[in-house]
Parts: sequence; C-alpha cells; structure tokens
Amino acid sequence: MPNYFYKAKSFDGTTQEGVLPAENLRQLAQDLKNQDLILITAQENGRKKIDLMNLSLPSFRVSLKEKILLVRNLWIMLSTGLSIVRSLHILSEQTKNNKLKKALINIKEEVSKGKSFSESLAKYPDIFSELFVSMVKVGEESGTLEEVFKILSLQMDKEYTLKSKVKGAMIYPCIILGVIAGIGALMLVFVFPQLTSFFEGLNAELPIYTKLIIWGGNFMLNKWYLVILTFIIIALILWQGFKTKQGKAILSFILIKTPVISSLEKKNNSAIFIRTLSSLNASGVPLIRSLEIIQGTVSNIYYKKAIFNSIEKIKKGEKLSIALKENKNIFPFGAIEIIEVGEETGKSTIILKKLAEFYEEEVIAIAENMSAIIEPILILLLGGAVAVFAFSIIQPMYSVLGNI
Repeated sequence: MPNYFYKAKSFDGTTQEGVLPAENLRQLAQDLKNQDLILITAQENGRKKIDLMNLSLPSFRVSLKEKILLVRNLWIMLSTGLSIVRSLHILSEQTKNNKLKKALINIKEEVSKGKSFSESLAKYPDIFSELFVSMVKVGEESGTLEEVFKILSLQMDKEYTLKSKVKGAMIYPCIILGVIAGIGALMLVFVFPQLTSFFEGLNAELPIYTKLIIWGGNFMLNKWYLVILTFIIIALILWQGFKTKQGKAILSFILIKTPVISSLEKKNNSAIFIRTLSSLNASGVPLIRSLEIIQGTVSNIYYKKAIFNSIEKIKKGEKLSIALKENKNIFPFGAIEIIEVGEETGKSTIILKKLAEFYEEEVIAIAENMSAIIEPILILLLGGAVAVFAFSIIQPMYSVLGNI
C-alpha cells in the first residue's frame, strides 16, 4: 500500500500536512474525511504531485482543462460525503479564474436558497454546456450525482486529449507554412527592391513576373499598414463568414469531401457523437433527449442533419441504428452495424464506449499521419517558392549577358 504526502484543510480553514498509507486517492480522501479534513493535494512516493484544487490561471474564459479539474474535484468531494454547497464554497475560494469564481459563488448561493444544482448551472451556458447540465439534472433526479461527475470527468478528459493530440499533430505543418510566408515576405521587402537599381543600371528588360515581384515588394515596404489591415479584414470576414449558416455549410462540405481530411472529419465527428451518446446513456438520459443534446455538440452540419432526421424517425418507433442508415455514408465503415449490435444485446453503453475509444485512437493516428503526408508537400512548396524567386533574379541577368 503506497504512502501519500497530503495537504488538507479542516472545516475551520486550518491547513494540515502529513503522510498516510492508502490504496488510492479516493481512499485517502475518505480517510481524511473521517478526520474532518478535506484533501487539497496529494503526492504518492516517487510520483508527480496531484493538485486537486488548482484550477489554473486567471482568464477571460473558462478552458476545458479548468472544467475537467472542477468536475474531478466535485467528484472527489461528493464521494467523501461533502455537500454540494460546501464543495462549491471550497472550489470558489481556490479557483484563480475570476469568471469561474463568480459563477461558482452565484451557483452556491442559489443552491443554498433551494434551487436545484442543474437549474443554477443552466444560467451559465458559456461555461456549462447543455450536455453538462442535462447529465447533472439526471444525476440529481436519480440520486447518482457522484457517478455522473465520474462519467463527465472521463468524457471531458477524452475530449481534451483528442483535441490536444490533433492540435499537436498540426503544429509542425503550421510552423513550416509560417516559415515559408516569412521568408517570402523578407525577400519581397528587403531583397527585390535592392535589385531594382541594379537591373536599371544594366538597362535590363525585366520579365513580367520579376516586375510583379518587385512591385509587390515595394508595395509591402511602403504600404505595409494596408497589407496588415487587408489581412486582418480578410481573416475577420472568413471567421465571421464560417459562423453563418451558409459558411458552416460550405466548410462542412469541404471537410467531408476533401480526400484524407474527409476520413479525419468523419471519424472525429463520429467519435464525439458516440462518446457523448455513451456518457448520456450511462447517466440515464433518454435517447431522444440525448440526440437533441448531441446535435448541438457536433460541428459538421451533415451530422446535425443526420441526428435531426434520426430523432424524427425514433419518435415514430424506429431504432437508432435503423434511423442512422440513411446517412451511412458520413459514418466510418461498420459504425452503424456495431451500434445495432449494442441495441440487440442490450449492452449499448459498453459497446458505444469501446467504439468511441477506437475512433478516438483512429483520429489521433490519422492526424499524426497527415503530418507525415503534408511534410513532403510543404518541402516541395518551399522549394517551388525558392525556385520562383531565384528564376526571377537569374533570368534578367542571363538576358543582359546575352545582349553583351
């Protein structure tokens, strides 16, 4: 049985440190609760410190990581017998995120006045999603709030891991593209304008593409503020455009139809759909209500339409697997068939969970493979850019030498 170095607080606010043997973190929290102490941090011998109360740095928004830590803390506190009001009070004092702190204080006050926890959470939709609120509501009604927070913790942790892996795999290609753009801008601004006087002194007839490049460099050097302003305006137009209904439809079409990216998009949305359905199913949320919630969590409009159509069919008595078959082309091969097996065996929650894990691993693998595929393409792009710049300089020189 390992020993844990712990830091805990008593109900009067006194901090206490010490070492206790325990089989796991939950048992340690329970043993300390029996001594009227609330576990704050714990460190198993030879392992990294586990900080249960640090909810990250001040921010204007509440990150997914902060929400995960919040849910984990609530899960541990409730499992030790601490009340919701007392748990929210402790967490509101410990968090450094002002937005989350204010929300927790207000939620604590409303719960202490008799309002339900889920009803209080629903007043902060920018922090607590519909999925979060619905699962908490079911937990309150069924008396399984502790189990719901455990499921939510796993759900959010998987979501965070998936997003982190995909973003991490895309960092390298973005860096290469940034380097290419930076080198191109430096050459346009500092190299080609200097060559103008050189070519003029030789009375060289410049090719049209060299003239265009030199003009572009001069323009960027003299009107740099217009270049930056144009870039910002275009970025804002695209950003806002993709938020509109038409923009989302265009983006969804591009993602679902582009080779390589299509596989990533399908498996990513399928993983979100199946993982969320598994969590809601395990929490006892009715199927139709679960699908209504999931419809708001998936990003691709094709999946939103597929879920909407499925809801209408399920209301008429069809099974989920049958309702989804009309949109079989947007789901990975075998996904709907496995959902059907879960319905027939009565083990949907377990099967959905395993299927979600499989697709999450597939998404991570595809993202990492995409980096390997994109790398040679970027190298060719970089080589092509260098070749264009070199040819634009060398061609006028050969023209002058030919005249001589």
